[in-house]
Amino acid sequence: MRIYLDMCCYNRPYDDQTQMKVAMEAQAKLHIQDLIKEKKLELITSYMLRYECGNNPFSMRRDAIFDFVDKYAFGYIGDERKDIIETKAEEIMKTGVKFKDACHVASAIYAGCEYFISTDTRLLKYHSEEIKMATPIEFVIEMEDE
Repeated sequence: MRIYLDMCCYNRPYDDQTQMKVAMEAQAKLHIQDLIKEKKLELITSYMLRYECGNNPFSMRRDAIFDFVDKYAFGYIGDERKDIIETKAEEIMKTGVKFKDACHVASAIYAGCEYFISTDTRLLKYHSEEIKMATPIEFVIEMEDE
């Protein structure tokens, strides 16, 4: 199964874990990472993810995310596909999704991902027949139900 994790997902383990929802999402995201390492899931990343991660002011977090993505990504949507991705992103933005988020979703759709995983509740309101949107917790529950 092919999936895409947005930047919010990668950052979740670094967020304040005193809130139960945040802690549960972080654990679910780490479980997803284990499934990727075990090659039970195919991770897709994109130029937009690299751009956002590159702007992370915390070098330890930035390096850890880049290391994981570089080592375990199954596929990468590079900026040579920018025109195709941003054309699709414009369509997605008509529903109220912001540009960078729309580029992430467009990249996932372009790569044939079955799931787009995020902790961004506003972004998760986007619905499409082309891809399932889910939180890390929802994704893990759906995986276990299959």
